[in-house]
Amino acid sequence: MASKKDMRRLDLAIPYIEPPKDKNEADMSGVMSSTMPMAAMFTRNRMIGWVSFVFSLQSWLGETPEQKKSAATPAYMSVLMSLMALVVTYFPIFMPPPSARNTAVAPSPSPSP
Repeated sequence: MASKKDMRRLDLAIPYIEPPKDKNEADMSGVMSSTMPMAAMFTRNRMIGWVSFVFSLQSWLGETPEQKKSAATPAYMSVLMSLMALVVTYFPIFMPPPSARNTAVAPSPSPSP
């Protein structure tokens, strides 16, 4: 029969200590939340604009105090940039470009008899 006594020695146990994080670790969420609004404005793609808004909102709400101290710009600025990207992508609906306005105003030529 096997002995039911625990043979492990507690004096040899080493407690777990989490390793320190590198200072040079890149903040990928910050990079994405600042570049996606620019991509939405350049391409005028509404889907990229909405994704950038949701992504920057998530990164702002999930920001840690360490990220607040080390960030070059505050996270709410990326939210404002993504809102600006949405305004730029939806702007042609409310204010069409001049070429579209001229074709809508010009009367069609009438047929001659």
